[in-house]
Amino acid sequence: MIQKMLLVCAVCGLFIPLHSASAANELNVVVILDNSGSMNQVMNRGNTRIVAAKQAMWRVLSQAPEDAQIGVVLLNPVRNQKWAVPLGPVEPSVAQEAVESLQAAGNTPLGATMKEAADALLELRDKQKYGTYKLLIISDGEATDRALVEQYLPQIQARGILVDVIGVSMGQQHSLATRTATYRNADDPASLEKAISQVVLGESSTDTDDNTGQSDFDLLASVPSEVAAVSLEALTTPHNEPIGAFAGDPVAGLPNSYQPPQPANAPNNGSNRGGGPGFGTFLMIGFVILILFRVFASIVKAR
Repeated sequence: MIQKMLLVCAVCGLFIPLHSASAANELNVVVILDNSGSMNQVMNRGNTRIVAAKQAMWRVLSQAPEDAQIGVVLLNPVRNQKWAVPLGPVEPSVAQEAVESLQAAGNTPLGATMKEAADALLELRDKQKYGTYKLLIISDGEATDRALVEQYLPQIQARGILVDVIGVSMGQQHSLATRTATYRNADDPASLEKAISQVVLGESSTDTDDNTGQSDFDLLASVPSEVAAVSLEALTTPHNEPIGAFAGDPVAGLPNSYQPPQPANAPNNGSNRGGGPGFGTFLMIGFVILILFRVFASIVKAR
């Protein structure tokens, strides 16, 4: 059933806008850089984590393609500015000065920053209508507003924005590790620069090898048809409304004191606590969207 739906979509040209996007190879990336107080800790084989992040970030920005649009947003404002580098074409001299002035202090309000970063990407996509849109999170700890992370992550992924995470000198994987397109550990300055470069400049989230020997169609075969149908609609009709503004978004207003279960201890079983779509459903939608991107990429490569 799923295979038939995909073939029908392909034949009917529903993937044409996405094909054009891939061909255009327009890269749009917002990097969420953790500049909380813990980033002042010393990293293996180098200076502090924030110094290593600044050096790596600048090296990557200096190599950005001219047609790429890249922004760097901070968890905590520096000089009253959350955007160290505004989303747009990189101006080397301006970006270098901004990155070098970064300081680490404060908490880890990741959820609120994810919404701000995603909204900027959605506003850009609404204007451009094409391109690849990524959100890269570089962090050495868990969010202090975890309820907002749980609320916004499925909304961001359901809109077709690829989310990648780099864990900086973390003793264990970040809680987002199993729920995003890619996850990388970086325990020293060299691995941090390599990880940032892979996401921002090189390896596409949609091209990541899974090495499972399982085809995308095999993976889709186990997805409920009703979930696939919703995912296909989301994929072929991108929604660029700000996070939380689309009628299909999960209900807003979860208290900040809400502590979601850790994936390792209590896997989400997709149960629906309310009358509308459950959190597990939206996770599944995000998963299916990623698979569909891979299927689409395979179709493009085959051509």
